[in-house]
Amino acid sequence: MNIEHTIRKVAAFFWRDFAIARGYRGALLLETLEALFGVATFYYLSRFVQSPELNSELPAGTNYFAFALVGFAFFDYLSVSLSAFDSSLEEARQNRTLEALLVTQTPLPVIIAGSAVYPFVALAIRTCVYLAWAALLFGFRPQSANWPGAVAILLVSILAFAGLGILSASYSILFKRGNPAKWLVLGVSGLVGGMMYPISVLPGPLQMLARLIPVTYSLTGMRAALLAGAGWRELFPSIFALLVFAAVLIPLSFAVFAWALRRTKITGTLTHI
Repeated sequence: MNIEHTIRKVAAFFWRDFAIARGYRGALLLETLEALFGVATFYYLSRFVQSPELNSELPAGTNYFAFALVGFAFFDYLSVSLSAFDSSLEEARQNRTLEALLVTQTPLPVIIAGSAVYPFVALAIRTCVYLAWAALLFGFRPQSANWPGAVAILLVSILAFAGLGILSASYSILFKRGNPAKWLVLGVSGLVGGMMYPISVLPGPLQMLARLIPVTYSLTGMRAALLAGAGWRELFPSIFALLVFAAVLIPLSFAVFAWALRRTKITGTLTHI
């Protein structure tokens, strides 16, 4: 399959999901208002917890509001990665289209990638809404931001997170029920990944655990790019770490997913709800 055909098939997945979402226009307005409420919550929380001790632990030149806002907005990429593939498979299973989709000539990686395009595009728009509300109403001013660096961090983060999401989808295909490992990953990442506070405030063992999960490097790199205007040299450790996670997790997750498909075809449970 050439690249043009692959792009067309991925685009077809996107427009399918977009057409479905377009039927729920009220949800877009509600999500926009939800973003405003979320940003306002972090702004007023930051005014309450601001202190010299906290400032000393934050990246130079920033404040807690900006720190927490970036953590909250970009942590969602991990959440969406862990649920996008599951949701797409569950929807196809309920619509009785999963088996038909999997027997087409479309390669498995294209099917998986295509099913995740719309959720990530929608999340990117939502992230922009968060940042826009913060800039318009609450003084968020990333004037020295390294935007190309932030985009690079985001892309390699999605690659690293996608491997975890495909592993989660493999569990769903096999067991057809909620995935406790997904919630464990989210819980651990939320605790030690630096979403709401710097990992430097954690005890030593938890700091070591933080270095073993990709979201730590994602949020560190994103804050460095957006809040400190870090250059490529400063961003390289985060980018390299995320690429290592991606290089390990993506091949592993595809192998596990392909095995899970073969297993369910053998047992005849692929389309069971």
